[in-house]
Amino acid sequence: MNNGFEHLQAYPFERLRVLTEAAERAPLSEITLTIGEPQHDSPNIVVDALRDALAGINKYPLTAGTLALRESIARWITQRFKLSGIDAQRQILPVNGTREALFAIAQTIVTPGHPLRVVSPNPFYQIYEGAALLAGTRPRYLAADKHHGFLPDFMALSPAEWEKTELVYICTPGNPSGAVMSEGKLHTLIKLAETHDFVIASDECYSEIYPDENDPPPGLLQAAASMGNRDFKRCLAFHSLSKRSNLPGLRSGFVAGDADLIDLFLRYRTYHGCAMPPHHQIASTVAWADEQHVIENRRRYREKFDAVLPLLSSVLTVSRPDAGFYLWPETPINDEHFAIELLRRCNVAVLPGRYLGREVNGYNPAANYARLALVAELAQCLEAAERITDSLQRGW
Repeated sequence: MNNGFEHLQAYPFERLRVLTEAAERAPLSEITLTIGEPQHDSPNIVVDALRDALAGINKYPLTAGTLALRESIARWITQRFKLSGIDAQRQILPVNGTREALFAIAQTIVTPGHPLRVVSPNPFYQIYEGAALLAGTRPRYLAADKHHGFLPDFMALSPAEWEKTELVYICTPGNPSGAVMSEGKLHTLIKLAETHDFVIASDECYSEIYPDENDPPPGLLQAAASMGNRDFKRCLAFHSLSKRSNLPGLRSGFVAGDADLIDLFLRYRTYHGCAMPPHHQIASTVAWADEQHVIENRRRYREKFDAVLPLLSSVLTVSRPDAGFYLWPETPINDEHFAIELLRRCNVAVLPGRYLGREVNGYNPAANYARLALVAELAQCLEAAERITDSLQRGW
């Protein structure tokens, strides 16, 4: 058996289930703010395209995806991140959602059997850790806490530690804090990659949910191009339709960047057997080509933040994230106790922050925070905020 299994930890939602299965609950309907699963309606043009394309399921799909899909993605990423000359044939690869691809890239890049070959932010999306462990290495964590603007501190590692590194995961906008890496910070990481020869895997699945239509978050490829790295050497960006287009069940995304790495990843995926179904490819082609439903999606998230933040900020240390749909408040008591108390007092479910982080040298940077996902409709998010506010105003 792969000995990485020995080190895998329970997924955050399994830990939450164990924590709360016997918890007392207020006699109110439960409102769940734990899972980042978009609840807005999927765009009709994509649903219609998916239905109309079902006749194509009698054929094996290409792992590389159709040229139409890759060109649709190339047009989108070119416009969104101010790029030029993207090669849809060699620099774009459709994947079955970012989760699958972020896991698989470690299996492609990492040399098994050597420790500390993968760097991850802390807190983080647990797939990064699992990918490292099952690729035969152990991750090294960089605290992304409030002292560093909830971004990983790349200067915390020595040159010798960077020399051991083969793969660095970043998440921008971040999960859970929503913090966005500036182009300058991305430049710093790219320069480190050039010096120490490692690959950067940038998880950008929250990049299309942001507050200012005139100020979208920058991406890794955009930063690479702006510093003259127009071939995106050592750079891979991962995007998804799940959050952008409210299509988590479609399992559709892409990875873009360094053509040599894309070629290697395609070869791995050909053996792995993970080609996107034909009808999903057609629907995805339509989704990446339409921006109106994405603009409307952002408007609805802004409306929710505008409604709930005045309430929650009166009782919690919390602020609007740079991007994404999570709130990341500090908890006035231990975060696990906080989650249980909210169920008991008002039957609102939140995720204890410590479940998204790891303790390193006695310090878990996610402890005594909670993640609140504002994915439900406005009325339900507002009711949750009102219940939490009322509960906390009564003290502990």
